[in-house]
Amino acid sequence: MWLSGGPGCSSQLALFAENGPCKVSKDGQRTYPNPASWHNAANVMWVDQPAGVGFSTGIGTHNEQGVADNMYVFLQKFFQQFPQYQKTSFFVFGESYAGHYVPAITHRIWSGNKADEGLHIPLKGLAIGNGLTDPLEQYKWYPEMGHFGGQQEGGHAPANVISKGDYYIMKALVPACELGIIACNRGVDPDPQTGGVVNATACFAAYDACNFMAIMPYELTGKNPYDMRILCEHGRLCYDFDMITTYLNKPEVQAALGVKKTWGSCNMAVDLSFVTAGDWLIRYQGLIPDLLKDGIDVLIYAGDVDYICNWLGNKAWTMKLDWEHAAEFNQAKDEEWKVNFRTAAKLRSSNGLSFMQVFEAGHMVPMDQPQVALEMVRQFVSGKLQQHQVEPELVV
Repeated sequence: MWLSGGPGCSSQLALFAENGPCKVSKDGQRTYPNPASWHNAANVMWVDQPAGVGFSTGIGTHNEQGVADNMYVFLQKFFQQFPQYQKTSFFVFGESYAGHYVPAITHRIWSGNKADEGLHIPLKGLAIGNGLTDPLEQYKWYPEMGHFGGQQEGGHAPANVISKGDYYIMKALVPACELGIIACNRGVDPDPQTGGVVNATACFAAYDACNFMAIMPYELTGKNPYDMRILCEHGRLCYDFDMITTYLNKPEVQAALGVKKTWGSCNMAVDLSFVTAGDWLIRYQGLIPDLLKDGIDVLIYAGDVDYICNWLGNKAWTMKLDWEHAAEFNQAKDEEWKVNFRTAAKLRSSNGLSFMQVFEAGHMVPMDQPQVALEMVRQFVSGKLQQHQVEPELVV
């Protein structure tokens, strides 16, 4: 199952722009095959959620407790209707704000299985791509990523996108952001699913302070926050996805899908409801150790030219994760990982947890490095990624 982020963006955007079986022509009138579709590695479904996103209906979901409970109901109904998939390992993948969704949903599945609640869902693994999972750790890394591009750590983004002067200003503002995130999470740790946000006012104030520090200086550069190598050329998402909007709103397409709703790439009302409820800066990495302890595989991957959910912050939180094999994971090497005999990433794995730095990819890894992303998925769902098979056979 694939989940896009936002919060409020449709997973159909990823289906047609990233990793689905079809791409849409520039005029939005037809589709053509995507040779790097993830269907080459697994059965995949792209789910629009929370309620109100894409073709989904309803409104009101504004935190991860609601997200997790709604998705659990959906998956129960899905496995009732398609019982053959109960014999197949199930993986939850997500991108960007799904760094919140995926831990919440998988932990809800895990706890439901533990309690023999409803049908058993055969959860085998989860993966988060360029996600926002532990804001307290991740927000520290925006100044470094913006000014140095992660080059000192082996990244491929350009340096000096943010000037040295702005870098020092951002660094000076980081402590206030950190204090705000700590205040936002007070009373929530260690399990944000037990009730979600405690102090929405503190969370909203922290959201303002942190994003003023991290986002404002970057937006002034005119560069794409999802790919530091290029300019932001088209609206809020910086990329031109208008052809997908055109295609999904064609009467014959909507008739075939059985929908009557105008499709939009992102629902800003849903986005605003999560922001104002304080969900943005809640930390969700604390739900992952339960899953690792029970043998559920976890992959955190990140394209290394993304700014908005950059690989430096993502790698940092995996190395600060409080779990029983933290020492082994932190001592593991960053191995070269090759596709078609070319180094395409660095991979660190231990005891079921993997972190992958994907070279020359932005926020949407399957769009920027489609063959690399497909091979990553193929190895992850087959269990080979964790075995450090770093020189796969020729991929076609």
